[in-house]
Amino acid sequence: MTTNLLSPYHPLADAPPSGRLRWLVLLIAWAALVLSTACRLAWGSLAIPMGQSLSLPLVALGMFVTAFYFGYVLSNMVCGFATDRVGGRIALSTSLLGLSVATFGFSYTPSLAFGLALQALMGLTAGADYAAGVKLITVWFGKHERGRAFGFFMSASSVAVIVTNAVLPAFVEAYGWRNGYRGLGVLALVFALVCAIAVRDRPRAGVVAGGETIGQAGEGGGLRARIGALMTRNFLLLALAGCGAFWGTLGFSSWAIPLMVKGYGIPAVQAGFIVATAGVAGLFAKPTVGWLSDRLGARRKALTVVSLLFFSAMLLVFGQLHDLMAFRIAAPFIGVGAFIYSPLLVTMVAEQAGLAKAGSAAGVANAAWQLGSALAPAFVGLVFQATSSFFSAFAVLAAGPLCGAICMVLVKECQGADERRGKE
Repeated sequence: MTTNLLSPYHPLADAPPSGRLRWLVLLIAWAALVLSTACRLAWGSLAIPMGQSLSLPLVALGMFVTAFYFGYVLSNMVCGFATDRVGGRIALSTSLLGLSVATFGFSYTPSLAFGLALQALMGLTAGADYAAGVKLITVWFGKHERGRAFGFFMSASSVAVIVTNAVLPAFVEAYGWRNGYRGLGVLALVFALVCAIAVRDRPRAGVVAGGETIGQAGEGGGLRARIGALMTRNFLLLALAGCGAFWGTLGFSSWAIPLMVKGYGIPAVQAGFIVATAGVAGLFAKPTVGWLSDRLGARRKALTVVSLLFFSAMLLVFGQLHDLMAFRIAAPFIGVGAFIYSPLLVTMVAEQAGLAKAGSAAGVANAAWQLGSALAPAFVGLVFQATSSFFSAFAVLAAGPLCGAICMVLVKECQGADERRGKE
């Protein structure tokens, strides 16, 4: 009897639950997210040498980022629903396989149009692994363990930032930008095979840690009907809260260095070190707050509100600083604020939607959150250009997490997935 590795009914799926296996599933999902995020961030290190080799103007290089995010947001919207239909293992494996093909193919880019099409394809394939990881973690970990699991999972983006900026520049200098993308493509293919072989969709058929059951998601109605089923009051508030939070995080990540350099003449290297320090602080903050939320009985609303208010306050404080030493002291605090909320929001979105809709909810919510990521840099640039005020720029950023905290106050934490399943 032959077994299709990509079948949702893999014989290993019905095996008894294993403590070690669930951590293996988490580790693979985390590594896959690190890799797909690295493929996305690689452009920052590879754009200049690629532009020089293809004789592209600087303005054209920005179009590649737009093309990628167009595919990425669309992928999040659609692939979350696909994940709930086929399972996290198939979604994660096929996502990485597609990313491998698109990334490797991008190394052969001969022109602007061809490169833009492949960047959009990379975005389409890179967006599915996030929803697949959320689905797998929601199924494999019980309610009182998901905080720490998602905290570790969300640290992948911070690790990707550190690894990409530490490894890729030297690699590209030695071997060229084309080999950089080829190497990432090969790694994605290896991880696709690992996911297909080692990952299981659930500990036992229909049962996850803590005794919760998995319903059948998305069997009736079209995509529009399934999106409508997600649009509860709590989900919309969580989507808006995340949009405001990501407004602050991506705005800070994009503009902190230029604003410190232009506003106060801080050397670019020193400004980069300050932002890197903030990133390292965020790396440790994510699993810590996830663990804390589990210790508090899986009550995550209050922690999220406090985290967003702290982030907003730190942005205002950072905007009033003037000298290098003050920026260095504030860096770890604003780093904690900029990243600590993410595992809490991700966990709440998955739990509010329920096990059967966890992938769909993760994809749609992340697509909404990326709107904040996309809009904030442009607004901050306009404000700074008009006012030449360092504080005004950071005040604009602080408005995002403040609005997010207000939305979180209105969320009814007790109205979870279990309650809705009972009504259904």
